[in-house]
Amino acid sequence: MSAEAQVGLGDKLGRMRRSFRGWRGQRPFWGGLLTLLGGIPIMYFPYANLTLGTMTIRMATTAGAGSLIIGVLLVVLGLTMWFQPHSRIFAGVAAILLALVSLVVSNFGGFVIGFLLALLGGALGVSWAPGRPPKEPAKGRTAQGAGDPVDDGTPEPATTAAAGGVSGEQDDLSGTSPTNGTNGRHRAG
Repeated sequence: MSAEAQVGLGDKLGRMRRSFRGWRGQRPFWGGLLTLLGGIPIMYFPYANLTLGTMTIRMATTAGAGSLIIGVLLVVLGLTMWFQPHSRIFAGVAAILLALVSLVVSNFGGFVIGFLLALLGGALGVSWAPGRPPKEPAKGRTAQGAGDPVDDGTPEPATTAAAGGVSGEQDDLSGTSPTNGTNGRHRAG
């Protein structure tokens, strides 16, 4: 392979990596991955054979079909978090509930491994929120002159009058404002 081919390959891998990073940032990627990985041991262990020397131990339970259904649903919910991020709350809550049910149905939730992965993945799916786009600077803004006030982004205090022409600070009848001398004590009447 020539040096030029390696440079082109590195550039292509870099673009793919940046593209994947952008895709991953727009969805609950880690919640979906952990939910998907949690479904695998839950559906695998009831059908697995453990061989110790010449002795074969079968982990099959009477609820093997239930374990398979729970595992497949967790894998589907993990994929749902990836490809339908707007339904992340439903998928996360369903993953948490299925993880809890797997404790009873499927060998303690795939020997607690699948349970913990699915529970954590569901929680990450519920708690994920899309990022806010960065604020764009105002177009057509010129440099401020010497007499212009400086805008540092802090909100200015409200100067509007309340109903009746009295300021809102003196109108506070809740008894919780330190400006009216009550310091949090409420009046009885």
